[in-house]
Amino acid sequence: MTKAVQKITLSPSRDIPFDKLVLSQSNVRRIKAGVSVEELAEDIARRGLFQSLSVPSVLADDGTETGKFEIPAGGRRFQALSLLVKQKRLAKTTPIPCIVRDAASDILAEDDSLAENMQRVALHPFDQFRAFVSLPDKGQTNAA
Repeated sequence: MTKAVQKITLSPSRDIPFDKLVLSQSNVRRIKAGVSVEELAEDIARRGLFQSLSVPSVLADDGTETGKFEIPAGGRRFQALSLLVKQKRLAKTTPIPCIVRDAASDILAEDDSLAENMQRVALHPFDQFRAFVSLPDKGQTNAA
């Protein structure tokens, strides 16, 4: 007997103005670790935003969309963008690339936040070393 292949539907991506985004309390990250928000902001200012934010629509009590989107996954990136807005280096209406999750999904926002943080794999130290060694050969004077 052949097993039916389940179709996968990916969440659509959309640029959402920064001022329509709010940080969710569903983000599972509570303890600061790794690169500081200030360092991340500087990296975003230098390179741009590499990874979209994951957002569902904020719904009113009657279930209608409010026009705002909350961020359960990507809170540090949002905080870094907030810092850039505060420093007036980024306009508060700048479109931010987002993956828009269905607000009515059975998947909890905490589950998305946990998955995003647990499924990433850190670069092996030797791969990091090789990359740092190769940068000067390609004209990069300082790696960050």
